Amino acid sequence: MSRTIIATAEAPQAIGTYSQAVRVGDTVYLSGQIGLDPASMNLVDGIEAQIHQVFRNLEAVARAAGGGLADVVKLNVFLTDLGNFAKVNEIMAQYFSQPYPARAAVGVASLPRAALVEADAVMVLA
Repeated sequence: MSRTIIATAEAPQAIGTYSQAVRVGDTVYLSGQIGLDPASMNLVDGIEAQIHQVFRNLEAVARAAGGGLADVVKLNVFLTDLGNFAKVNEIMAQYFSQPYPARAAVGVASLPRAALVEADAVMVLA
């Protein structure tokens, strides 16, 4: 099965050796997004702003792949402070609706560029 590389200027450009997303068949693997503003490539300030930016970045990549956040079946969220878990839930509800995707939330020691949150996703296009 062939794979298609997904790229968009509406989300931050890759800051390493990875693609923004890769589509294989009907499945799209979206790389981790941190709270980088795609225009400036600077991290936005504060946990709430970063959570919103992470979901906007994922949404932009999902759109570039021909889908949207409603097509996400699995979401992984990485937090440097699990005390922000409730805030992730609150803000996530503004971007996702029921039925929600499967999800993991993991506490980590650090993230690239000293980000406070990162998320990646798996999307299925029917």
